[in-house]
Amino acid sequence: MPAPHSWIGLLDMSVFSERLKLLRSARNITQARLSELLEVDPRVYNRWEKGSAAPQFDTVIRIADILQVSLDELAGRKEPSEPKIHNPELYSLYQQVDHLSDEEQRALILVIDSLVKKSQMSKVIGNKRA
Repeated sequence: MPAPHSWIGLLDMSVFSERLKLLRSARNITQARLSELLEVDPRVYNRWEKGSAAPQFDTVIRIADILQVSLDELAGRKEPSEPKIHNPELYSLYQQVDHLSDEEQRALILVIDSLVKKSQMSKVIGNKRA
């Protein structure tokens, strides 16, 4: 049986690297911050944006999740969309988050995570009572 083809062989690396840079910049995320969120060395991430290396497919999925885009948007098969935050005040704050220190960002993540979990728990409890 022949070896399976790499997913990256199906993807134009110059399109992927340009789209990666465009989407990261549009969301005001630095290369260093995105590499930290992905838990990869910043030099490795930099090679992805230069088009000289390609991330593993599971990492591509994580990149899409972090940037709030579809795989088609990341691959250049579909035009990029804005982050999916509909509340204008929250969206305005979201655009400023990257200017916070890493410690402040971690604290914000904890607060948001606890609010989301509380909301999800309320829905589960509410559904059981109905």
